[in-house]
Order: sequence, then C-alpha cells, then structure tokens
Amino acid sequence: MNNDEINKEMKELLKQAIAPVKGTELGRDLWPQMHERLGRQSISIPWFDWALAALAGAALLFFPGILPALFYHL
Repeated sequence: MNNDEINKEMKELLKQAIAPVKGTELGRDLWPQMHERLGRQSISIPWFDWALAALAGAALLFFPGILPALFYHL
C-alpha cells in the first residue's frame, strides 16, 4: 500500500465514523441584534476602581516622593 491508498482509506473510515452535521444554517440574521446591542453598550466603572484611583491620587498628593518608585515599576 502506498500513501495515496492509505489516505483514501483513512478518509473513508473517517467519513463512516463521523456522522455529518445537520441543521447548520441559521434561522435568522443575527446582525440586527448585534448592531442594536453595540449601540446601547455603555461603559460602567465599578466603585472599587474609583476608590483605587482616588487612593492613588491622594497618595501622590501627600507623598510626591513616591513618583520615582511608581515610574520605576511601570
């Protein structure tokens, strides 16, 4: 047996082992729903993020010497 015959036999075995998938067509167009969802999308920032930003700002105001350390870690 050469490679071509083995490949053909392997393809046939795979076709027999794996059933064809039925019903793969979409029932409707999903783009209008996606477009509506993108239009009403809003950015919400949790309160914890605002608290961390305020804490970082206060630390920079009260301790300006922290800036070199901050820049070093960025």
